[in-house]
Amino acid sequence: MWFARVLAVVKKELRQLSRDRMTFAMVVMIPLVQLIMFGYAINTDVRHIPSALVDQSQSSYSRELVSDITASQVVNFVRAYPTVQEAEAAVTRGEVKAVLVLPADFSRRLFTHPDFNSNAFPETARPVGQWIVDGSDTMVAAAISALRNMPLKPLSGLPQAKQVPVLEVVNYFNPEQRSAVNIVPGLLAVILTMTMVLFTSAAIVREREQGNMEFLINTPVRPIELMIGKVVPFVLVGLLQTGIILTAGHFLFNVPVRGGLDSLLIASLLFISASLTLGLVISTVAKTQLQAMQMTVFVLLPSILLSGFMFPYEAMPVPAQWIAEALPATHFMRLIRGIVLRDAMVEDLLDDTIWLCGFTLIGLLVASLRFTKRLD
Repeated sequence: MWFARVLAVVKKELRQLSRDRMTFAMVVMIPLVQLIMFGYAINTDVRHIPSALVDQSQSSYSRELVSDITASQVVNFVRAYPTVQEAEAAVTRGEVKAVLVLPADFSRRLFTHPDFNSNAFPETARPVGQWIVDGSDTMVAAAISALRNMPLKPLSGLPQAKQVPVLEVVNYFNPEQRSAVNIVPGLLAVILTMTMVLFTSAAIVREREQGNMEFLINTPVRPIELMIGKVVPFVLVGLLQTGIILTAGHFLFNVPVRGGLDSLLIASLLFISASLTLGLVISTVAKTQLQAMQMTVFVLLPSILLSGFMFPYEAMPVPAQWIAEALPATHFMRLIRGIVLRDAMVEDLLDDTIWLCGFTLIGLLVASLRFTKRLD
């Protein structure tokens, strides 16, 4: 008899699970999405790093060296600047990750390099060029460092000596290549995504489950006013978390905060608002708090894996980059690392700033419209 009773409960749970479409979808989609992201989108081999070129030599040898570097597929030269100062500003704005500088005396350095001239003296040779790298991303810096001994054999026809580095590498913003410098600002984006979306994803659902929805219907509060009212308290919570993480990171891990507090405040407010509105949209879709938590996990996983926090954005396939661009965490990751590590300003990262503003406004509109439909 006990087996029959247990079997009856099992049938009841399976039937209830089949009727709960949201939970059933999460059961299928979460492992499927993880499999696709880890197996297809995640790639630790950095390729096609957006880079800039400052070719002050403008010789056939410099063009051939650039062609050989491009053929390696490690970098992709997307910009060209006449001066090093302009290229450095592009690195600060996050437009490029690295800059190859070939000086005006490139040909003279080339002919005195042991890899090019077997009669040259290694003790008097100098690198033929220089890489300026955004060292805040340690994976990108490591990939560029692998090009330090770019072979000159195709240019000279001689065996490579490897006695003098062909290209000098200078890591900006993180010369010691400490991983904490890159992880702590990115961790801020992950923690805020997790907490802000989780807090508000159950906001409307909680009102319904606690029986407060009838009271809200009878009040003169408009849907958009309700959405804003639910977001504002958590904005203060998000700012408190931002201060705790950056302060602890600075004192415990010696992570510098180079940017201005005004830019840091604006970027944090924009991302916190965007994450909260995303949680509100989830709250209007979910029917129970359990479903709201499941959908939060469904958003959190791509935010961690595709935003550039753990794996280089440039190494991902184009479809994965499209998905990453739709996530607020990706844009805030660029903003917070640019402001904290590269001393960039909000106006230097205008595209990501505008995107977060638009996402917040559209999210509030969608959440208020869906809430209205539920009242009807």
